[in-house]
Amino acid sequence: FPPITIMLLTSNSLNPTLLTSMAIASTALGGWMGLNQTQTRKILAFSSISHLGWMAAAIAYNPKLALLAFYLYVTMTAAVFFTLNATKTLNLSTAMTSWTKAPMLNAMFMLTLLSLAGLPPLTGFLPKWLILQELTKQGMTPM
Repeated sequence: FPPITIMLLTSNSLNPTLLTSMAIASTALGGWMGLNQTQTRKILAFSSISHLGWMAAAIAYNPKLALLAFYLYVTMTAAVFFTLNATKTLNLSTAMTSWTKAPMLNAMFMLTLLSLAGLPPLTGFLPKWLILQELTKQGMTPM
């Protein structure tokens, strides 16, 4: 995982305000560009861009929190990839029509996608909430 390794090794020498500004831009770009996609590969690519932005925002102030966010993201993304591979899904339309084949697997798939989005009762909300708390604690509320 080269991007997170490079960011961890250089986190002490980076300007926190610049890194946070770039992280916010990355998060916004990844979310905005992923909105109109139907192919699962593109959705997950833009999700990766967005999540790397969240990790970049955390790494300047709390590298351990960035690692937590990274580990949770890898776990959730692996579950999504395994599900997509098992159901042979390439588009969201085929994911919606595969409920009859494996309803439990598809229910878990949808919950994992919602967790990646950061829906509050799910696991993906935790790192985003902790990162927002850390940014607030560091006085980055105008960002």
